[in-house]
Amino acid sequence: MVTSQILKNCLEELRAISRTEFCLQDPVGTPIVTTEGAAVPEQQVIAAFAESDVDSQIIGNRYFLKVMDEDETAYVLTAIGDNDYTLMVARMAVSELQNLLVAYKEKYDRNNFFQNLMLDNLLLVDIHNRAKKLHIPYQVPRVIIIFEIEKAADTMAQELLSRLYTSQNGDYLTEVDENSIILIKSVRSETDYATAQEAATIAVDMLNTEAMLKVRASFGSIAGELKDLSKSYKEARMAMDVGGIFYAEKRVISYGELGIGRLIYQLPVNLCEMFINEIFGTSLEENLDNETLTTINTFFENSLNVSETSRKLFIHRNTLVYRIEKLQKSTGLDIRTFEDALTFKIALMVVEYMNYLKSRE
Repeated sequence: MVTSQILKNCLEELRAISRTEFCLQDPVGTPIVTTEGAAVPEQQVIAAFAESDVDSQIIGNRYFLKVMDEDETAYVLTAIGDNDYTLMVARMAVSELQNLLVAYKEKYDRNNFFQNLMLDNLLLVDIHNRAKKLHIPYQVPRVIIIFEIEKAADTMAQELLSRLYTSQNGDYLTEVDENSIILIKSVRSETDYATAQEAATIAVDMLNTEAMLKVRASFGSIAGELKDLSKSYKEARMAMDVGGIFYAEKRVISYGELGIGRLIYQLPVNLCEMFINEIFGTSLEENLDNETLTTINTFFENSLNVSETSRKLFIHRNTLVYRIEKLQKSTGLDIRTFEDALTFKIALMVVEYMNYLKSRE
């Protein structure tokens, strides 16, 4: 809802323009905003006026007007003065305040709508009806982009992102938890993943440079209709989790590029444990010390090329061959062959996944 600071800013600006003093109170007379030269009317006077059938009233040199929220009195505005000019200014102030209420209520309702939509809390008929009421087009290609941000920086990040992506352009920002901000991004077509990638990259770069925030982003598949946004959200959430485990070096990752990491992430824990035991037995830590891991990863990065890997590691070729053969003796896998290298790469990813699960526990 509208904060008292926003209401205060609105009335202070009107005061500066019109030279009219204002006091804003709730229907029982509790003061909300009072400009510098205004006296606060008695609570019983405000309460009686709020319950009456009239929209405006003048007592002495004060005009009282109701600020309505649909069919209910949200506030009572008092303007100091007893002439037509004061009444005109007061009516302008009421109109401005009511527009603020509508705008912020619609924003809140949109947030609530998108949150329930992504969490699958709405029936199909409710999606159609609420989207129509909130003036949200139903059949527009959209994609969910999740930004993982520290909780303490949430407000700053929201403000910066709201400058880039506005509802006027068909984009909406919302949240479903305290550690992430969600962008519902409008794109040109259901195959326009370049726009999603660009939007995520620009936002991450801006948050990194302007706010000095360490941010990661992920996005799901493009949804052609509102009802499919929950699928895009689940995919973006999986991409965030899987990317954090297997592709930590990437600041932006999409569901479509998760590769084998997606399969491992969905494996039952008992199968993962069986696979690790099958490859490493009880000597997991012995086989995967830092030196061995560095050697293996560099070997994979250089397409199983022994000469290039030894050059990158600044070691003799024979030293590299010795390490590979030592690993072969303990695991039975010769990573110089494609099939064994593939098995070992999958095993390393499963180990990463199991370490991730242990860290969560």
